[in-house]
Amino acid sequence: MRNGREHRLGWGLVAPALLWTLAFFVLPFAGMVALSFARMEGRAIVPAFDPGNYIRFATDPVMIKALTNSLEITFVVTVISILLAYPLAAIIAFRIPPRWQRLALLLAVLPFWTSYVVRSYSWLLVLGQNGVINRGLSWIGVGPLELAATRAATVIGFVHFFVMLLTLTIYANLIQLSPNYARAAADLGASRWATFRLVILPLTLPGVMTGAFLTFVLCIGDYITPQILGGNNELTLPQLIMLQLGRSGNFPLASALSVVLMGVVTLAYAFSAKWVRLDRV
Repeated sequence: MRNGREHRLGWGLVAPALLWTLAFFVLPFAGMVALSFARMEGRAIVPAFDPGNYIRFATDPVMIKALTNSLEITFVVTVISILLAYPLAAIIAFRIPPRWQRLALLLAVLPFWTSYVVRSYSWLLVLGQNGVINRGLSWIGVGPLELAATRAATVIGFVHFFVMLLTLTIYANLIQLSPNYARAAADLGASRWATFRLVILPLTLPGVMTGAFLTFVLCIGDYITPQILGGNNELTLPQLIMLQLGRSGNFPLASALSVVLMGVVTLAYAFSAKWVRLDRV
């Protein structure tokens, strides 16, 4: 009897979340998948079970290039963000006194308090022809350099945001480590590099992979930063989706591209599921 009440109570507690997920994710996603198999006749959407949109994606070099651009940018951003965030998280966790760590974390997350669009336009002003960097270079007789409307500008804008996200996830793992691990490794004759490589890094890998996965998901699906900082010199997949919606009005093709993007994210999760622990964030 008691188990029955606990069972019903459990379902009662999770029912709101399940209904929310069903209403605002599962059903809309199912509708998008169904729409991706429809076809356009003039400006009208004709319901069908036609894989033509997926065939067009697989055979169109422009669309393949857009996916490739998205993957390349996301990979570079993720790697650079990890390389920058890990030392920052380690400094906060191990070098800053505990009473000052909250302040350090607060300063680290300050970029999250600024509008995403404002941050992107701010970087555009910094990297532009008359921006701070080119003005500084002109003083030493160098430049101006073409920094804005490039892939490098897009990467810089992304890294500025995601370093802070990764710092938080890595710090959450580092702060849980007992200093006895490093002491034991040192007693056994391990160097600092060996201690980090064989002890610290494996124990903090869940935090690194969780942050890397979140970075991958947010970066590959982002439209604003590539649009503002990268211009239209090279399209990413989200930009291509928006073009289909805004200019062509081709909702079936946009849906198919969105399903492809969702498939890429799913593959990324499958690859990192062994390490991803969202409860550590």
